[in-house]
Amino acid sequence: MQNKYIEAFEKAQISQKSIPEFRAGDTIRIAVKIKEGDKQRVQNFEGVCISKRGSGTGATFTIRKIGANSVGVERIFPLFSDSIEKIELVRRGRVRRAKLFYLRELRGKAARIKEIKQ
Repeated sequence: MQNKYIEAFEKAQISQKSIPEFRAGDTIRIAVKIKEGDKQRVQNFEGVCISKRGSGTGATFTIRKIGANSVGVERIFPLFSDSIEKIELVRRGRVRRAKLFYLRELRGKAARIKEIKQ
């Protein structure tokens, strides 16, 4: 049971953001605000969503991309973070699991995910 003030605050936080419906297997582009000294810029982070967890303002999702020299990079983002400027759905993936941690062991073409045709 939550405090009614906390509940009201969470509702206000959730209503401010417009987040597209996505799930594990989808490729997502996140525009992240990065602060360097007194300057601020936006950098995109694009990869496959390998998991979603939590509910309300505490919800998080994990994105995995392949960086330079074929090194896997994973970042965990809070869904309602102020540092996230925009979330854009690039493509929908067809997977049969809610958590795609098995992608960590796969390399190259084996790590591809089929696309859902609309």
